Amino acid sequence: MSRAFVFPGQGSQAVGMGVELAKAFGAARDVLGEVDEALGQHLSRLMAEGPEAELTLTENAQPALMAVSIAALRVIEKEGSTSLAKLANLVAGHSLGEYSALCAAGALGLADTARLLKRRGKAMQTAVPVGEGAMAALMGMELEAVQAVAKEASEATGEICDVANDNAAGQVVVSGSVAGVDKAIEIAAGRGGRRSIKLPVSAPFHCRLMQPAADEMQKALGEVKVAVPLVPVVANVSAAPVDDPDAIRKLLVEQVTGTVRWRECVLAMKDRGIANLVECGAGKVLAGLTRRIDKDVQAVSIGTPADVEAFLKTV
Repeated sequence: MSRAFVFPGQGSQAVGMGVELAKAFGAARDVLGEVDEALGQHLSRLMAEGPEAELTLTENAQPALMAVSIAALRVIEKEGSTSLAKLANLVAGHSLGEYSALCAAGALGLADTARLLKRRGKAMQTAVPVGEGAMAALMGMELEAVQAVAKEASEATGEICDVANDNAAGQVVVSGSVAGVDKAIEIAAGRGGRRSIKLPVSAPFHCRLMQPAADEMQKALGEVKVAVPLVPVVANVSAAPVDDPDAIRKLLVEQVTGTVRWRECVLAMKDRGIANLVECGAGKVLAGLTRRIDKDVQAVSIGTPADVEAFLKTV
């Protein structure tokens, strides 16, 4: 089989996501309805109609992206008369997508996952006052070079600057205070960095400034049932498969302030025999990153009825 299902993170959201699936399949409507009920919010209407600015708010984008991912998966399972355990050897997700992966694999219930992500989004949003944090993609530099830049920027400014995402070769993201990130951009320019792009985010995710959010998630995760997943989940911060519920909780807490080691996650899956990645949900970001990480790993994205139909012909 040699297949893994992967689930996208923040930035993949768009008004209209999941609408075609919900129109075509009862299984998708059931997922969206359960998420709406769990949150006491008409999130599915916001996903369908916008406004975009409201959908993009972290506390909305995170559960919304998870909902579309699980809707797509449930449709695949129902229409293909199959299950994730029969389709995949491993699952993984980018940042919030790790919660989608855990839900997909049965480690977290759907309602619990929605509420956890709403809480996570709010906690991440409020951990740092608006305007005090920043993130930037330092393009054309490898991980080790960016780690050195971030360390130097922190030391020079006395402010926090950490590596937030190792997405693919030459696409590493730093996160921290505005002064720390600006200094990293300046240093990178003198080190052969191709260019740096400040990201349009509302908070500096995956850095030490997120510690208040990590503390909140430790409490939140202690209040929900975490089961052994049907297939192992490759964790963001360890880039290794995990299936122990206590370890899953611990890694999810660490993930809030830790680096999303996505490049290493994909390579770790390849090392375990995975030849095909199936990106389940909104957008095609992870499929694009996969092509940059390792051209031998094939990736497809499933977010529409046509995508579902095409995929089921291959299994």
